[in-house]
Amino acid sequence: MDRSAEMAVFVKVVEEGGFSAAARALRLSPSAVSKQVTRLEDRLGVRLLTRTTRSLGMTEEGRDFFERSVRILSDIDEAELAVSRSHAQPRGTLRISTGVAFGKQQISPLLPEFLDRYPEVQVELESSDSFVDLVEEGMDVAIRFGPLQDSSMVARFLANSSRAIVAAPAYLEQHGEPAHPSELVRHNCLTFSHNLHLNDWVFRGPDGEIPVQASGNFRASNGETIFQLCLAGLGVARLARFLVEPEVRAGRLRMILTDFYRDVTIPINAVYPTRRHLSPKVRAFVDFLVEKYSPVPPWEI
Repeated sequence: MDRSAEMAVFVKVVEEGGFSAAARALRLSPSAVSKQVTRLEDRLGVRLLTRTTRSLGMTEEGRDFFERSVRILSDIDEAELAVSRSHAQPRGTLRISTGVAFGKQQISPLLPEFLDRYPEVQVELESSDSFVDLVEEGMDVAIRFGPLQDSSMVARFLANSSRAIVAAPAYLEQHGEPAHPSELVRHNCLTFSHNLHLNDWVFRGPDGEIPVQASGNFRASNGETIFQLCLAGLGVARLARFLVEPEVRAGRLRMILTDFYRDVTIPINAVYPTRRHLSPKVRAFVDFLVEKYSPVPPWEI
């Protein structure tokens, strides 16, 4: 038996907590597993495990060998995956989680090209502005804004995001354009019914911060709906630039209070549960997004 196979048997014995359990996992007989561990100990010239009728433990040398073996076996898996990945064809159902506005405006328009490029992939796009647990919901990949909250997840940077204060020209012609943030109290601000902190707009002037509690006659649970009502001339909104930049260039929206509003920039990431054994369909989709958003995202072109 080669060395890596002996390592694998030893690691399985430790992970399963015994020879019988390891034998069942490896589909070997307990005696075969015991013989392989004994052979490994004889070859190394040290005892790795302490065995009694009721328990199984590791010696100090065994703990060190176990930790090194796990790393080596992981590297072997990664090396084999890297070679096989180049020949693996993305296929199967790809489940994507994203916010409503970003999904409609930035992900959906790209999907025809992606599906044409990978005809054996089927896509399920789940759009929600509520937090989605990828593992519990069985999602393959999510588009997330801001710092990564879960250290067990892997994030691939796509682009940066920021917001702007906007209104339709028709609304500004009817109600006038505010020259100072304090004037927003006389305007109809379109706000969120969820995540109420998003209705706290903070401006900056020569004398410091100017907080404004946005309010008006319309609230929605997602930015896409607010965007559509803003385009229709209902009021003033604070919206992501990935939504408003194309409409500003087309003249359908106008950025206002630009001397006072400088939003913080946050990252947009493609997030997935693990780097190990990443399926070809997930890798293909994430690589595709990086290709489309780098070096300049489409809303800034």
